[in-house]
Amino acid sequence: MNDGMKPGAMKSAPADAPGLAPASPFLTARQRAAERAAKREALLLAAVRAFNERGFAATSLDDVAASLGVTKPVIYHYLGNKDQVLFACLELGVSRLRAAAAEGRASGGDGLSRLRHFLIRYAETMMGDFGRCVVRAGDLGLAPDSRARFRAMKREIDQTLREMLAAAAADGSATVRDARLVSFAVTGALNWSAQWFREDGAMDKASVARGLVDVLCDGLRPRA
Repeated sequence: MNDGMKPGAMKSAPADAPGLAPASPFLTARQRAAERAAKREALLLAAVRAFNERGFAATSLDDVAASLGVTKPVIYHYLGNKDQVLFACLELGVSRLRAAAAEGRASGGDGLSRLRHFLIRYAETMMGDFGRCVVRAGDLGLAPDSRARFRAMKREIDQTLREMLAAAAADGSATVRDARLVSFAVTGALNWSAQWFREDGAMDKASVARGLVDVLCDGLRPRA
């Protein structure tokens, strides 16, 4: 935390400078908000990477703080306790899945094309830091109320996927005998990429996502 002083700013304007308003050495409200947001983002990224690498139970807030050269009270100030830190990471992961669903619905083409668009973005999310946390950390480390909120958010994504499967079946672009079973199969395949995908692997995230989704969607195409 700081006192809102701008780095390198003068402490005061010359007293003998008539007509000139002294330059303020303090950050504006907008600058303070941007600074806080940047610090919170850095703390969340450090936390989610530690959770993904070591596991939630094996990671302490002291570990997270040390990775950024700060103290644990800084994390409490910006994010809260360990339960709140995990929930914030999981919420970010699910919010990106929501954005993927919205993008899929807004994309053109038939139902299967829109579903494919959503699933590619879904797969890319699951291979990113916060999507990985949804799979790797799960919700067992959350307090009961946080766990209930997180599971409600996950149900929303599951329901969206089933609705998109049903829409593809309705317009004839996909064969879906049981949307519930198909959604389990699809999410199971894509969620598993959170465990095995490596950024330094032979294929990049976008290529892996398209490849996985093409295999899945090919299995849904109507047979002549």
